[in-house]
Amino acid sequence: MSSDYSLIQEYTRRHFLERCQLGLAGMFLAGLNRAAVAAETNPMVPKPPHFAPKARAVIYLHMAGSPSQLDLLDYKPELIKYNGKPCPDELLKGKRFAFIKGVPQMMGTPFQFSQHGESGGWVSELLPNFSNVIDDVTIIRSMTTEQFNHAPAQLFLHTGNSRFGAASMGAWATYGLGSENQDLPGFVVLVGGGNNPDGGKSLWGSGFLPSVYQGVQCRTQGDPVLYLSDPDGISRALRRKTVDAIGDLDKLQQEATGDPETAARVSQYELAYRMQISVPEVMDISREPASIHKMYGTEPGSVSFANNCLLARRLVEKGVRFVQLFQWGWDHHGSNRREDIRYDLPDRARGIDQPVAALIQDLKQRGLLDQTLVVWGGEFGRTPMRENRGGVYGSFMGRDHHPHAFSMWMAGGGVKRGLNFGATDEIGYYPVENKVTIRDLQATVLHLLGLDAFRLSYPFQGLNQRLIGPTDEATLIKGILA
Repeated sequence: MSSDYSLIQEYTRRHFLERCQLGLAGMFLAGLNRAAVAAETNPMVPKPPHFAPKARAVIYLHMAGSPSQLDLLDYKPELIKYNGKPCPDELLKGKRFAFIKGVPQMMGTPFQFSQHGESGGWVSELLPNFSNVIDDVTIIRSMTTEQFNHAPAQLFLHTGNSRFGAASMGAWATYGLGSENQDLPGFVVLVGGGNNPDGGKSLWGSGFLPSVYQGVQCRTQGDPVLYLSDPDGISRALRRKTVDAIGDLDKLQQEATGDPETAARVSQYELAYRMQISVPEVMDISREPASIHKMYGTEPGSVSFANNCLLARRLVEKGVRFVQLFQWGWDHHGSNRREDIRYDLPDRARGIDQPVAALIQDLKQRGLLDQTLVVWGGEFGRTPMRENRGGVYGSFMGRDHHPHAFSMWMAGGGVKRGLNFGATDEIGYYPVENKVTIRDLQATVLHLLGLDAFRLSYPFQGLNQRLIGPTDEATLIKGILA
């Protein structure tokens, strides 16, 4: 920039109004902007809830691919009677399926069900450990969604929008409440099963919210957080000086532009510095006693759902607000042996059964279950018909995507115990009692955290964006609230 141009710029009205902090109006607006930015982009500052919360933290266990409710939690003896018979036309007319063609056969479960606990909840033989904690959970058997393909359904469930770009549920929770631990992220993500979910990292992204609210993905092997460790030759003292220097430059930039994203970056650098000490400690499950490892079935140093469940307990114990576990591999179409319900579903269920039961028991024995909401489920259900991809049956058995009815369960903070909520028809095709939508689920999770889903919003593209969408169709699932 030439000296002549600089001199001219000093005399422009726009430059004067941009730079001048003198005068009552200028000082008021500048102070108001700084306060708003500080509150909006610093998740380390705890924020008051809208009303008294029932839970202070959430552990959300998402089974990516969607487990078959008809083979795990929604027992349908009538469907077994129809096994192998042609599907009635009224169940096919006007319906869209991901892969089913023509007239498929009905498919009853090949697994045994039995009732458990004082609640008498029906549970598959594939979940023997979960059966032992059935009186601590509420099973919702009447879930329904608007989406029938994986990525859109996962995005709709976790961000309230079937397209990319919206903020995730965990981001909304930390935006609304902040964090209880100054040295850990408010929102942590753990991924297992050998693959990322179809919706990708947008499922824990911040979308239009400041990026400081996005989920921090942690690992159980190697560095818990990628690029968090200092490179060779960089001491902690030098890293402190580097962070301070970057922070000073960012603050100058923020004062000049008023961009809240710059303030968010300052907070992220500071948190990353503190995380270098706190994260390795909380992620080290080898510190747990042998009895806990036996309870969960954990193996320190390995990558497993059991390890992630134990880590989830450790994280909420340390004040993390929202912990999201994604476990891939539940898409049982029957196209091959890996997708065959008879062969692979038992293995998948076995991998989560003991850790899930241990998580509930462990939280309970530590007095944390009453203040921690645990949610389990997939993005949709599976059809009561056998999938015939391309209209042809092979030697393997599976079920297609089914958005109309599926099962989830919730336990802990603010949820009734030992409740069987909602019901589907005799073959598990439609909800016939206490239908629960994705919007209802989202509103209820936020409600249990003390947040009003109708009030919690963020201005973007001319709208006050909300997790539950622009309309007021969401309804609290009052029947499950303790």
